[in-house]
Amino acid sequence: MSWQELTFEVSPAEVDPLSELLSEAGAASVTFKDSADTPIYEPAPDASNLWAHTCVVGLFNAATNFDDVLATIQQAPLFTTLPPYRITELKEQQWERLWMDEFKPMRFGKRLWICPTETTPPEPDALNIMLDPGLAFGTGTHPTTALCLEWIDQNDLSGKRVIDFGCGSGILAIGAAMSGATSIEAIDIDPQALIATRSNAAQNSVAHQITTALPDEATDRLSTVDCLLANILANPIITLADYFSTRVKHHGIIVLSGILSEQAASVISTYEPWFEFQPTTEKEGWVRLVAKRKASETD
Repeated sequence: MSWQELTFEVSPAEVDPLSELLSEAGAASVTFKDSADTPIYEPAPDASNLWAHTCVVGLFNAATNFDDVLATIQQAPLFTTLPPYRITELKEQQWERLWMDEFKPMRFGKRLWICPTETTPPEPDALNIMLDPGLAFGTGTHPTTALCLEWIDQNDLSGKRVIDFGCGSGILAIGAAMSGATSIEAIDIDPQALIATRSNAAQNSVAHQITTALPDEATDRLSTVDCLLANILANPIITLADYFSTRVKHHGIIVLSGILSEQAASVISTYEPWFEFQPTTEKEGWVRLVAKRKASETD
């Protein structure tokens, strides 16, 4: 199966907004590299250095209509004109091998690790999620995923019911299961993500705790949960505010990520009718918002 890369050369200030635009336009992954083609692969936690001229690379299915993608980017206020770009073909095996070569065990917080399946966990008694890069987004290398994993590490989910909305690889659902959650509803708009989540859940022996569904097919759509995790993007998070508010029980917790720091205020103002927010946590220009569902007047 063939894939194609859409590559832009931009300044460091344009990297994060362009990454979000590429993701919204359907990119399966977004990577960064310099003019010498040395990859960063969505900078690892605590790594924030970028080159003066950074190549932002979106990976797309070969069937993608790039006229539509370019039109979406050009219509955004980020650019008055499109920066230089190129489109190149990339075989799936080459892309995945590059990911595999760069992916090393990573710790989030005190006890949670993400480890490639071919490696021995550095701390065998820790909570080790065995995971390889695949077609669905989410291996912990991006700051937004790291923020969510750190929250899972810091909080007791024993006996909780959880939703992982925009589950990608299932990494957050698996982390919640390993942290004691009794049931996790993993939801994504991409069928490939649901396949990846089921496969990764089985790999980590938590498949019995996790169910998967497309948004319109989600079971018990009106039932409430103790915790909802959504590591997606700011615009869909805002759009889904009413739905998310119905899925989190009173005094339950919502964890929102995939939000640039300058977008946080808009998200908070949208959710304040239902949720009371904790202090914002930021990493490399991205934020994690955590809030408690307000009680109704009848509680």
